[in-house]
Amino acid sequence: MADRNDELFAGRAAKAARLRSLGIEPYPITTARSHTTAEAVSALEQAEAAGEAAGPEVAIAGRITALRDQGRLTFLDLRDGSGRIQVMLRANTLGAESYALLKQFDLGDFMRVTGTLIRTRTGEPTVQASSFSMLAKALQPPPEKYHGLTDVEQRYRRRYLDLIANDEVRRIFRVRSQVVAAMRRFLDGRGFIEVETPVLVAESGGAAARPFKTFFNALSEERSLRIATELHLKRLIVGGLDKVYEIGRIFRNEGISTKHNPEFTMLESYEAYADYRDVAEMVEQMVAGIALEVFGAMMLPYKGGSIDFTPPWQRRTMRELLIEHGGLDFEHFRSEEAMRAELRRRGIDAPAAAPWGKLLDEAWSTLVEPKLIQPVFVLDYPVELSPLAKQKPDDSSLVERFEAFAGGFEIANAYSELNDPLEQRRRFEEQLRQRDRGDDEAELVDEDFLFALEHGMPPTGGLGMGIDRLMMVLADQASIREVILFPQMRAERPHSAQGHDD
Repeated sequence: MADRNDELFAGRAAKAARLRSLGIEPYPITTARSHTTAEAVSALEQAEAAGEAAGPEVAIAGRITALRDQGRLTFLDLRDGSGRIQVMLRANTLGAESYALLKQFDLGDFMRVTGTLIRTRTGEPTVQASSFSMLAKALQPPPEKYHGLTDVEQRYRRRYLDLIANDEVRRIFRVRSQVVAAMRRFLDGRGFIEVETPVLVAESGGAAARPFKTFFNALSEERSLRIATELHLKRLIVGGLDKVYEIGRIFRNEGISTKHNPEFTMLESYEAYADYRDVAEMVEQMVAGIALEVFGAMMLPYKGGSIDFTPPWQRRTMRELLIEHGGLDFEHFRSEEAMRAELRRRGIDAPAAAPWGKLLDEAWSTLVEPKLIQPVFVLDYPVELSPLAKQKPDDSSLVERFEAFAGGFEIANAYSELNDPLEQRRRFEEQLRQRDRGDDEAELVDEDFLFALEHGMPPTGGLGMGIDRLMMVLADQASIREVILFPQMRAERPHSAQGHDD
């Protein structure tokens, strides 16, 4: 549970009660402001450029983030969503009775101020207050900027305090919003339409992952939270919507790490009459365009170095990179027994029940993935890894698939989509056999999706891109929790239920 300073809480609550006793509501219903803090600073600069001695009268509002009482003169800083501005309050301007009310204000309170914009002798844009009022009394003190929020877990658990204390955190999440908006503009500009598909599904397909389960009371049926939007979006391609995309939450009942959050945001797009080569061209243009639009450059800092998103990105095959970085040619280890023995020889985890594709993926993740810092499209995966992708015409053991890597991890996955309903059924059934062997992440058979494919789906290029991981790379963040406002965490227990460290 939250740690409370009961003494401070009581003192602030008493101030709220004191205001009420004076007929002042510490939580008024509404307020009015003429400018944000950023707009107020801009208005002052415009007045100065026009040769005026002071700026216009303004009404601003925000949280008190600094408070400097100098007797009959008080300076404070107000912050809103746009920035910060200084406020100067004088006893001889406000009157003794009104000025005395400042004793009821604390750091963290929300305040409205009216007054004239000036610049102080130190050059600070300032509102010279003619009136002020309480907008919300904070009963808890804000975190100290440099000392009060050092516990990383508390930063993620109480993101509101993190946002109050840290300018950089606020910047990251504003940037995230701009990235998603730029992505939408790009796709809309290419003729895609944004759609919405179900979150609660009868069969969770479209990815190799365990779902979260829930119960639909009205229907008396079990449901899963979706692990992908793929199968519903491809139904729309069957129905004649040639270019569709969805940006939505995905839920996978898996581990938590610096690169994994069980609840995450995914872009999925599907384009009829396209293949994975077309999708690769779209991805590099989209990501480079976002980098330029939002960050102002295609080469961005990352972990002390830089990543260059300028197209064209490298295109390499999975086999080439495994040989180059790991000295492993999977064509020489085409049976489960051989691959498992080779991985164990190298000290790589190789569970006895894992199928060949899982073993290969483990080798890839260990030997190659961390080395892929610059953007690269990794092409042509073995069919065992990709039950929803189309086989290559010249090699039926491989599929037309790419994964895009940057920063040492995957940021996107794409296929030339399998549109042969009989072959799709055969692969689903093979996945079921893997499930029977203990692979609880194997694909399930979605009969309605197969029925849709039987009505005909044109050649289609599909894409899945993790927004959170893309943000990690673009914003130079080492943990996915830094780019998700409310990452999943273990529920906080009351102190009485927690153990004590000796």
